Amino acid sequence: MKQVFWGIAALGALLAAPASAQDEGGFGRGRPGDFDFYVLALSWSPTYCEGAGAGRDERQCAPGRGLGFVVHGLWPQYTRGYPTNCSAFERSPTRQAMEVAGEVFSSEGLARYEWRKHGTCSGLDPAAYFRAAREARAAVTIPDDLRNAGSDRRLAPIEIARQFVLANKGLRPDMMAVACARGRLQEVRICFTKDLRGFAACPEVARQNCRAPEVTLEAAR
Repeated sequence: MKQVFWGIAALGALLAAPASAQDEGGFGRGRPGDFDFYVLALSWSPTYCEGAGAGRDERQCAPGRGLGFVVHGLWPQYTRGYPTNCSAFERSPTRQAMEVAGEVFSSEGLARYEWRKHGTCSGLDPAAYFRAAREARAAVTIPDDLRNAGSDRRLAPIEIARQFVLANKGLRPDMMAVACARGRLQEVRICFTKDLRGFAACPEVARQNCRAPEVTLEAAR
């Protein structure tokens, strides 16, 4: 039976601090390509669609889609903090770039927003940025128990993290965070090296784990 030994420090990182919306702030413009690692944010679609998302993204939240985890974004990150909106003259994604984005993001509006706010900080052109997001998503295995969004349930954030660690070779608790909002699972954030060749330690991100004893994973509609 496969076992993963969780050290005291790792468990402490999972419980030490509240989640914060990485995509709702930042430290203003930075230099494109000047960052330390990436964060891949995987949003729990039912939570998004039960809130304001239902009115903003009809494609993602249409009845019957049954989506669980979807890509929220791929975010260039500093060891402390993160850049946003790194170019006042960003290139608009071409039709070909948006075709790549359509393989990763749940809607065109989200893909364009993520390009402006985060992709411009990557140092890549739009098509390359969307390919990087596709590569990062392909490198993450969603745990079997979290693939099925067919019924409501409650889980401890540390259990969600444990399942991701077990499902992804090389991933550790200090390389990820489980974010929650109002008692619901919001998203899982996983840190990658700048070249996307592997997972990366990211203590600041890991400290933002949800502190709730349990969170609700609502069923997809």
